Amino acid sequence: MPQNLPRNMLDQLRTYTVVVADTGDIEAMEKFRPQDATTNPSLITAAAQLPQYQPIVDGVLLAARYELGKSVDAKTVANLAFQRLAIAFGKKILAIIPGRVSTEVDARLSYDTAATIAQARAIIAQYDAEGIGRERVLVKIASTWEGIRAAEVLEREAIHCNLTLLFGLHQAIAAAEAGVTLVSPFVGRILDWYKKDTGQDYSGANDPGVKSVTAIYNYYKKFDYKTQVMGASFRNIGEICELAGCDLLTISPQLLAELEATEAGLPRKLDPEAARTLNIEKIAVDKAAFDAMHAADRMATDKLKEGIEGFSAALVKLETLLAKRLAELETHAAAV
Repeated sequence: MPQNLPRNMLDQLRTYTVVVADTGDIEAMEKFRPQDATTNPSLITAAAQLPQYQPIVDGVLLAARYELGKSVDAKTVANLAFQRLAIAFGKKILAIIPGRVSTEVDARLSYDTAATIAQARAIIAQYDAEGIGRERVLVKIASTWEGIRAAEVLEREAIHCNLTLLFGLHQAIAAAEAGVTLVSPFVGRILDWYKKDTGQDYSGANDPGVKSVTAIYNYYKKFDYKTQVMGASFRNIGEICELAGCDLLTISPQLLAELEATEAGLPRKLDPEAARTLNIEKIAVDKAAFDAMHAADRMATDKLKEGIEGFSAALVKLETLLAKRLAELETHAAAV
């Protein structure tokens, strides 16, 4: 390979695509130095159980207890602590990365537009209080019709949104029409569904997750939407290679390390100029069309439901973990 070209795949990918770290592990971010970072309850749960982050967790828990008072039950304190913990990790992440961090609204609010708006405003208020500008924060919201409507309101308030759990073109079009900043189509989860449904394996450009993100990217560029596409949930570096050129890709530390260790050519696969030459039909997506397209797409229906339930379960697990830790701290304090 000529010496003037980047040697490894990760360096080459960065010339086409903004690389985002899909992790709550701050040490991994320090190692790979991504532009942006994204977290969710599962990632925060994993990070919160690491010894090096225990002081952050304990500080957030004790502050939440102090704010709510001794008469409030541990579960309520844990819920507030989760929200504060997400901000605490977000703040620490933003001290490392130059770009944006995504902080997630409670997945249990995914079908409640008003509650989603209220919690998003609360998240941003906490970042505002820490002196962190809105241009550095994306609020993650599930790509339900109700979530997209919430994002439309929030974007008008300069609260930038990342629409997650996105599996179908109907979700992507509705999000772009709502003017959201960014969407996160889930590549690997789409692949998982098709492998289970058909019993077949897929690779390269034939991967259904790759096809989905490619279609969304080309649609956005063809019709000049400003919403960015961030491919997420990868199972292997082959999927990443097929999406080189996507606006952003959020990648786990394990796959970032594999890309960094692989010295091979990485040609650009997605290109805005090429997309503008494609013959693509524009689709009008109102609620009736959204519901009809969603019902007709078994994969999107299954994976959105499963994703919301999974994120909700992860949040319950985190709250249980936090409540247990709070009890330990209070028992220790009482014994001293």
